[in-house]
Amino acid sequence: MRPADIESLVTPGRPALRGDLLLTAVSLPDLDGNATLSTLRAIGGNGDTAWTHGERDSSPAISPDGRWVAFLRVSGHAARPQIHVIPAGGGDARQVTWLPLGADEPVWAPDSRHLAFTARVPEPGRYGVALAEGEEAPEADAEAPRRITRYDYRIDNTGFLRDRPSRLFVIDTVTEGREPEPLTDAAADVSHPVWTPDGTRVVVVAPRDWDAVETLNTDLYSVPATGGAPELVVRTRGTAVRPVIAADGAIFYYGSEFEGLHEVARNSGLWTAEPGTSSPRRLTDTETVDCAEAAGPPAVRGDDVLVVVRTRGAAQLRAVPRTATGAKLDTLTLLSGEKAAVRGFAVDGERVALAQAGPADAGEILLLAGDTTTRLTDFGAAIRGKGVLPAEELTATAPDGYPVHGWLVLPEGEGPHPVLLVVHGGPFAAYEWSLFDEAQVYAAAGYAVVLGNPRGSAGYGQAHGRAIIGGFGTVDADDLLALLDAAVERSDVDGTRAGVMGGSYGGFMTSWLAAHHGHRFTAAWSERAVNAFDSFEGSSDIGWYFGVDYVGTDPAGQRDRSPLTYAHRITIPFAVVHSEQDWRCPLEQAQRMFVALKKNGTETELLLFPGEGHELSRSGKPRHRVQRFEAVLDWWRRHLPVNRP
Repeated sequence: MRPADIESLVTPGRPALRGDLLLTAVSLPDLDGNATLSTLRAIGGNGDTAWTHGERDSSPAISPDGRWVAFLRVSGHAARPQIHVIPAGGGDARQVTWLPLGADEPVWAPDSRHLAFTARVPEPGRYGVALAEGEEAPEADAEAPRRITRYDYRIDNTGFLRDRPSRLFVIDTVTEGREPEPLTDAAADVSHPVWTPDGTRVVVVAPRDWDAVETLNTDLYSVPATGGAPELVVRTRGTAVRPVIAADGAIFYYGSEFEGLHEVARNSGLWTAEPGTSSPRRLTDTETVDCAEAAGPPAVRGDDVLVVVRTRGAAQLRAVPRTATGAKLDTLTLLSGEKAAVRGFAVDGERVALAQAGPADAGEILLLAGDTTTRLTDFGAAIRGKGVLPAEELTATAPDGYPVHGWLVLPEGEGPHPVLLVVHGGPFAAYEWSLFDEAQVYAAAGYAVVLGNPRGSAGYGQAHGRAIIGGFGTVDADDLLALLDAAVERSDVDGTRAGVMGGSYGGFMTSWLAAHHGHRFTAAWSERAVNAFDSFEGSSDIGWYFGVDYVGTDPAGQRDRSPLTYAHRITIPFAVVHSEQDWRCPLEQAQRMFVALKKNGTETELLLFPGEGHELSRSGKPRHRVQRFEAVLDWWRRHLPVNRP
C-alpha cells in the first residue's frame, strides 16, 4: 500500500436494517476534492448499489413502518449536515432541517412521522449567526470575546462548547416550513436521544445535575416530546452512553463506574434500569467486559441484549442475557468478530446486519440469520488490489513475567528488514484485528512493523488498562521493548536498525523511549505528543482531569513523568510532528520539546500541519494524510534506510 492508496480505503458505517432494506453509508477519501466522500448504499444478495448520490450522505435511519429513511447530507465544503427524508422505495430526498451548525443523527419516533435529534445552537453573534435580526453576521475574528468560567469550555475536533450547546429537537417530517424550537435549554449539552415506546417522551444523556458544575458524570433525563421540563430517569454510577428502551420500558445503556473525576481506563459495561427499580444494574463483569460504545447502541433481541466487546484486539458481537448480573466475557455467546472488529450493527427481528473490519479490509457488511453468516459486500477488493500484507500475531513476556500481545507486519522479501516499533495513542485504546493503513504503508516501504498493546491498553481487562495509573513509562515501556525483542529474534528482522514512532500517548512513549532507551533506536518520530504534564494540565481540553488522573497533581511527580524533563538525554535524530489546531495535546507540547532538543544539539525537525487537529492521521484532510505519510517515509529513508549503505 502506498500513501495515495488511502483513496481505496472504502469504509462502511453502522448499517440500518428493516425488512428487505439494508443500508449503510460508505465513505472514502478523495484526494482531488481534498474531502472524505460518503454515499448511502443499498446492500442485497447481489452486492451493493448506490441508493443516494450526495457528496456526503451518512447516518441512515429507517422508520419503524419501513416507509421512510432519514439521513444526514452535507452539500459543499462549508456546509453543515442537515437531515433529509426519502421514501424507502426510492425517490427524491427532501430536506427537513436548516440549522446554522447542522444536525446530529436522526432518530425516528414510533409513529414513523416525528424525528428526534440534537444540534448545536449558537449564541447570537457567533458562528455565522447575526447578533440581531436584520444585521450582518460578524466574521469569526470580529465576534465578541468569550467569557469563560469553567474548565470544560472546549473540545478537540469540535471547538468551543459553552457558546453553542447541544440541544434536543423534535420535528414533524410531514409539516414543512417550520423552524423547530429546541426542547431543552442552553444550560446542558444533551446527546443520544431515544424515544419512549409510547412516543410521548424522549430520553437523553446529559451531565449530572443538568450540568450545574464541571462533572464527568452523565445521567439519563426524560423530556416531553411536545416540550417541558426534563426529569431525571436514571442516576448512573458514573456515565451513560447510547441508551435504548425495550418494549416493556426497561432502559439499557453503556456506562463506566467511577467517583469524582477518576474516569480514565474504566471498562464500559452494559447496564439496565428496569421499571420500578431504584438503581441501575450492571449486566456485565467490570474486569473482563469492555463494551465498544462507538459501535452503536445496545440492541434488544428476545431475551438477550447484543453489544460489541473489545477483547485482545478484537471487537466482538456478543449476546448478554437480560437477566444477567456481572456476566463474565467467557459466558457471553459470541456471534461475530472472533479475530475481527465489528464497527457497527443493526437488528431486525432475528437478523443482524454488521459492519465488520478484518486484517485485509476496512469493513464489509455481513448478515447473520440463524446460524448462517453471509458476507454481502466486497468493499475490500479495492485496497487488496493495491496489496495488503498479512499481520502475524506476536507474543512476548515482560521482565516481570507479564504476557504481552501484538502483531508483526513484514515486508515482502527475505530481509533482514529494518524495524519500526509503532505505539498507539490513548493509552486506553488498542491495535486491532483490522487493516491498519499506517502499518501497511510502512511495511510496503520495506520496514518490519511491530504493533503492540502494552499495559495501559484496552481490551485485556480493566486491571491491564489501569496498570499505568501513576506509572507512565514504566511497565508499558517494558512491554513494548519485550515485543520488540521478540520480533528481532527472527532472522528476517534486523534489531540493529530500529526506529520508534507514535502519536498522542504513542508520541509520549516515543519521547520516553528515546530518552531512556535511546541506544535501542536509530531515530524517532514523535507526533501530537504529550511531553510536559505541568502545562498539559492547563492547556489541553481534557488536561484538567485526564493528566491529573493518570499522573497526579504533585509538580515533582508531573515533572518525573514528563519526557521533556529528560530531553537532554535524547541524542538520536528526533522528529517533532504536530497539528496547529490540536487542542488535545496543544501545540506548545511540541514547541517545548523542539526547543529543548535544539538547545541540546540534537538533530531535530518540527513539522506542523496547518488547519488540522489531533485526529489528523485518522480523519484529517486527505491531502494532509498523504503528505504526512510521505514525510514519515522521507524521515525513515534518511535516518533508517531500507538497504544497507
